[in-house]
Parts: sequence; structure tokens; C-alpha cells
Amino acid sequence: MSILDKFTAVHALKSGLAHTGVDPTTVVFERIISATEGVVEGRSTILAGTNNYLGLTFDPDCIAAGIDAMRSYGTGTTGSRMANGSYSAHGELEAELADFFQVDNAMVFSTGYAANLGVLTALLGKGDIVLLDSDAHASLYDGCRMSGADIFRFKHNDVQSLERRLGRLQDRAGRCLIVVEGLYSVLGDSAPLAEMVKVKERFGASLLVDEAHSLGVLGERGCGVAEQQGVLDKVDFIVGTFSKSLGAMGGFCASKHDALKLFRYISRPFMFTASPSPAVVATTRQALQRLRTKPELKETLWANAKRLYKGLEELGFELGPEVGPVVAVRCRDRESALSDWNTLLTAGVYVNMMLPPATPGGASFLRCSVSAAHSTDQIDTIIKEFAKLRSG
Repeated sequence: MSILDKFTAVHALKSGLAHTGVDPTTVVFERIISATEGVVEGRSTILAGTNNYLGLTFDPDCIAAGIDAMRSYGTGTTGSRMANGSYSAHGELEAELADFFQVDNAMVFSTGYAANLGVLTALLGKGDIVLLDSDAHASLYDGCRMSGADIFRFKHNDVQSLERRLGRLQDRAGRCLIVVEGLYSVLGDSAPLAEMVKVKERFGASLLVDEAHSLGVLGERGCGVAEQQGVLDKVDFIVGTFSKSLGAMGGFCASKHDALKLFRYISRPFMFTASPSPAVVATTRQALQRLRTKPELKETLWANAKRLYKGLEELGFELGPEVGPVVAVRCRDRESALSDWNTLLTAGVYVNMMLPPATPGGASFLRCSVSAAHSTDQIDTIIKEFAKLRSG
């Protein structure tokens, strides 16, 4: 036996992906022309799988802010904030995030993944309990495992299942953290946060919501599902990422609890990771300003999402349960998903392929991410190429 023997199975998986056409993990964009168009193998390709919900990756003001920051502060921070100190822009971004979510505290991490690991491992320890939605993102699972807390899953978006789990905890419920997503990244369905808040308050538990896919997308001000459902002030911890609606890179936690100020002293992903670069912080701040002052971006996004969802629904595809910027198309099986994904790519449409075990119920999906930057013609082209899959 060798430590490398486990990779025999991985090699078989890789070979299987390549056998059906282009291996999805090896796609290279030779050029990125705009927020919604790139070049793959010399072909102009519509980007319909990038999570670039507000289309801000090519926003001129965001780009200018990044360039100015790089010229003024250099390319990187070369260390963690604990070791190398903070730049003024780090604190300014945190203050702006706290103001955006209308809480007193916010903390910035280098990635969204690091934010989830950093917050969960700071919050939780041995003797604590996590009630985790069964469809939660891998980073939430990883953070909970690393914390050493006792982990129990409840059925996806099932308030009664959550309530039963909490009832069994009895006097331990006060040491329980409920962990859910606002908008789920595979099927695009939303958590029933208003009902969950009532349950958590009755038992004295705490609630963490990952708004990674709902930031800038839902709620009057774009704060996410918690705002949309009127419980933003009831959520204990909000985590998210800058890599989707804000078109940058990094993660954050916002909270009404002053204890968040102390996380930076014990959160290892914060303490031992180089802090976000000046350019990233600057583009993120500008994108957040765009989100707050240009509501028409969200309006355009939703018009595009409704158009795509309706078009695919009329073609007879089985879609996720809710209209939204995440439009998941269920495939018959893994093989048909691979084949259809390759067909779309060859036709100039890039979407995400979602395969088990990273999917709910072991199903296979083609996932489209709609952007405010998509034109009506691009949305119609995506629908047309999906229609060819039906007739092929």
C-alpha cells in the first residue's frame, strides 16, 4: 500500500470526464472579452456559469479603483493583518459592510471559503452543537468539522426537521448554532429564514446565514434573503463572498454581536492568511457602492433570470423550484449531463456542470448563472441552444 494509491480512483474519474469530450475541469478561457463573453478554443462563448450576477467585473469605475490602489499601495500586502498590520482600506471596507447590513461589526477575510472556516472555527468548539442544513455548501461542512463541535444535519429547508432536532437538545439548545444558506447555489432555492428565526428564538439558539449567492440579488437594498424576509436584524451572523455579485475576491462576516471583534484573535484562517490585496479591496468597495446606488442592476438581473427560466420551462426542462439568477436544469443522468455540457460548450455557451456527490439527492444538473450584463439576445441564444438538446 502507498499513500498515493487513493489517486487510482481519482484518475479513473478524470479519464471518465475526458472520455465524453472536453474535461470540464480543464476548460481554458483564452480571452475574456466582457462580463458575459469569452473565447474558448478560438470560439466566442457566452459566459452563463460565472456567478457574475451584477456584471461588475468589467465596470470601468471598479477597474479604475483597482488600478489606483495598486499604484498607491503596491500589488499585495505580503502577509496577514495579524503579522503585517492592516491597511486603512481594510478597516474602511469593514465599516462599509457593517453599515450596509445595518450592524455594528464586520470582518473581512481573503476568500469566502476562508470566511466560513474562520467564523465557524472561532464560534464553535467541543461541547457546542451545530444544526446544519443537509444541502449546505462544502465550506460550511468543512468549517463545522474543523471546529470540533457536535454536528447534526436537518432536512433541507425543513423547519419541522430543524425544530425536532432542537427539541432533542433540551438544555443544550443555547449552545447550538443553526447554519444555513440564504440562496442555495445548486437549485437556487431560498431558506425559510423567517420561520427558522422564530424557531431559533424559541429555543435560544443562534443562527448563521451564508448569503454568498443572495448578496446584491435579493432584498430591497440587496442584503440577501434575510432582508427580503424581514429578519435581517434577527440573524446572528451573516457570512458571504465578494466573488459573485461584487465581482472581486474575498469574504466577510457581519454581525450585531460585539464578540465578532474578538474573532481576529482566535480565527486561524484570518490570522495565518495574507490579507486581501489593495486592488481587491478597492474594487470590492467600489462594487459595493455600485450595488447600493444602482438598483437598476438588480432589476435587469431579475428580468434576465425570469426570461431564461420561462424559456427553459416552456421547453419542458425540469428546473429548480424558484425563479432566480441560479437556473438549474436537471439531467437524466451523469452521462447525459456530460454530453449536453460538451454540446453547449461547442455551440458557444458555457454553463456549470454539477455532478454527485456535490449535488442534492445525487442528481446531475447543468447550472446557469444569470447576469445583469447579459443582453436579451444572449439570453435568447442560451435558450435556443438548450432547445437543440431537446431536439437532438
